[in-house]
Amino acid sequence: MSKGLLGIKVGMTSIFDKDGNHFPCTVIEVEPNVVTQIRTKERDGYSAVQLALGNKKEKRTAKSMRGHFEAAGTTPKRHVREFPLSESELSLGDEIRLEDVFTEGEIINVSGTSKGKGFQGVVKRHKFRGVNDATHGQHNRQRAPGSIGAGSDPSRVFKGMRMAGRMGTDRVTIKNLKVMRVMSDQNAILVIGAVPGPINGLVELRKKQ
Repeated sequence: MSKGLLGIKVGMTSIFDKDGNHFPCTVIEVEPNVVTQIRTKERDGYSAVQLALGNKKEKRTAKSMRGHFEAAGTTPKRHVREFPLSESELSLGDEIRLEDVFTEGEIINVSGTSKGKGFQGVVKRHKFRGVNDATHGQHNRQRAPGSIGAGSDPSRVFKGMRMAGRMGTDRVTIKNLKVMRVMSDQNAILVIGAVPGPINGLVELRKKQ
């Protein structure tokens, strides 16, 4: 069986356990994932299963991908990802449901693409304090980055210097999230804490290795 599934982030809510403890949770919609390819050690050098989620218009799908989905006996899909495969019998076109992979109380890792913030300064991007003392001749320096290197030696700026720039849209993995609810009738799973990405963003749920 696959060791992960694709889902769509719906939003956040909060629930109580039987002891009255309160937990903030992220709601992830996990529709049945379709098996579109199976990797084997004999042919590909590793074992994995390719899963697809979300319907896509045929006219917006490349011709090569149309044939790929037709071979699996399914319609064109929007998202395609590979997951490690444990020893199990799977065939092209099979649907893997939420309850087939995850159980309540399980610890999982969730990956997604973080929200894009655009071009940001060092205070927002790297948590610089800025010059908090606005007196003693300081003028418009509260959010400035400050010095970025020596002049004569080395006469250059080292790579990796924390400066202003594009922020967000990075692949982020949040580890060790606990599954609080598996609502198979609604194709939804609740995990404790926040997961990366915007609402309606694609996320990958993986079993902890």
